[in-house]
Amino acid sequence: MDTDPELSDSWWERVKYYARLAIERVEEGVDAVKELLSSLTIDQRLGVILEFEDVDPQKFAQLVSDAPQWTEWMG
Repeated sequence: MDTDPELSDSWWERVKYYARLAIERVEEGVDAVKELLSSLTIDQRLGVILEFEDVDPQKFAQLVSDAPQWTEWMG
């Protein structure tokens, strides 16, 4: 685990940025979200999903409804 606070902050800022992009992409469709997530590391993907669900639970619910297999994208 990274213990440098500056690096941790910068990692989390990137994850929050990607989460905002994922939220915007829900309107473009499931494939747009999947494409974004596929470009990230697994730890970034997990962070994005956690942030996404926290920031916009309605859109997250929409994603889960539109793509019940979304958990497969995490691996």
